[in-house]
Amino acid sequence: MPQFKPIAWPTMRSLFHLAFHVRDLDETRRFYGDLLGCREGRSTATWVDFDFFGHQLSMHLGEPFATTNTGQVAEHRVPMPHLGVILEVPEWQALAQRLRAGGLQFVIEPHLRFAGQPGEQWTMFFRDPSGNPIEVKGFSSLDRVYEH
Repeated sequence: MPQFKPIAWPTMRSLFHLAFHVRDLDETRRFYGDLLGCREGRSTATWVDFDFFGHQLSMHLGEPFATTNTGQVAEHRVPMPHLGVILEVPEWQALAQRLRAGGLQFVIEPHLRFAGQPGEQWTMFFRDPSGNPIEVKGFSSLDRVYEH
């Protein structure tokens, strides 16, 4: 099989979009809007959009996807599949504090992993009210995300 080099994409601005199911739009609004602090966008009676740290999430009424704790990362089994976002450490710490103050129950408590190694990062896992797993990572610089 031929080996392909990564494409050197020109610098461009782009947004990520993910659409998934939730069971209750009011709970979803409280969680993403009130607790996470995400700005609500457009909505109808069956879906709502949120600005999820600069990316578009569209939550539609329905049965959420099945997840299992089958991802092995360091010493933890993490929920798969999951969605996430990467923040710089000060914003990550502020969010972790906000979630703790809001009484959120974590799947994996906020902690540092890969300390002193390439890829050193803070991480936390939690679920939205419909059970959708979310990971939030914190890096000292977004330029370090792909270091190896």
